Amino acid sequence: MGDDSLIQNPNGGIPRLLEIMRRLRDPETGCPWDIEQDFSSIAPYTIEEAYEVADAIEREAWDELKGELGDLLFQSVFHAQMAQERGLFSFDEVADTMSDKMVARHPHVFGEENRDKSAEQQTRDWETIKAAERAGKAQKGALDGVAVGLPALLRAQKLQKRAARVGFDWPDTSHVIDKIVEEARELNEARDTLSQAEIEEEFGDLLFVMVNLGRHLGIESETALRATNAKFTRRFEAVEAKLAALGKTPEESDLQEMDAFWDQAKLEEKQTK
Repeated sequence: MGDDSLIQNPNGGIPRLLEIMRRLRDPETGCPWDIEQDFSSIAPYTIEEAYEVADAIEREAWDELKGELGDLLFQSVFHAQMAQERGLFSFDEVADTMSDKMVARHPHVFGEENRDKSAEQQTRDWETIKAAERAGKAQKGALDGVAVGLPALLRAQKLQKRAARVGFDWPDTSHVIDKIVEEARELNEARDTLSQAEIEEEFGDLLFVMVNLGRHLGIESETALRATNAKFTRRFEAVEAKLAALGKTPEESDLQEMDAFWDQAKLEEKQTK
């Protein structure tokens, strides 16, 4: 057993975390589960931890956020340790790469550029710098580099933004709304005439155009749907509470009664805002 002084130091910071990870992966004395993992097996946990960070922020659970951020940081440490074992890169190189990127992308803060410009202009400059970075990576197509593993709504929005940069976009929301009507009609017609796979395709087309409308309205579809999911959860839990006060469960109720309680929950929410 080696010197555990760093591991037992409550103020050891990043060096302590890196040493813990190294010890967990030690092929002779580490944890069997940690030793067996690889990039592919850990990736789903990385995604899950990112969502838990977003969830804590959405709920304004600030006491939980520290722990969730720690969980997400540990995912980076885990991937970096596996990379170091393969001779690919180290955690320090990950940190240096990120630092270099942030400095390069903020010449108005760390360079000679004028900081006196709007957030909109800074966003355009950011996209210009990112485009140059993609060119340096030999990414030829406009859609190259949009991660396949992103949540579908988020990836749709990013694909559309990339296409819009090269002029492939509707000029205003009226065209998008016309397309939504068209896709909704096609989906309705598909219900009785097409296969399930074809119906699913039509439904996907409608979702994709809805994301486009959100983008034209300055709305992040993923964020909007997460908020709606949270709202639905709150209101349905309120319905369940009202039924419980009557000694009933949703299964013992009917749609008419639950819908009336739903309307009450909506009204109560509005009155508390």
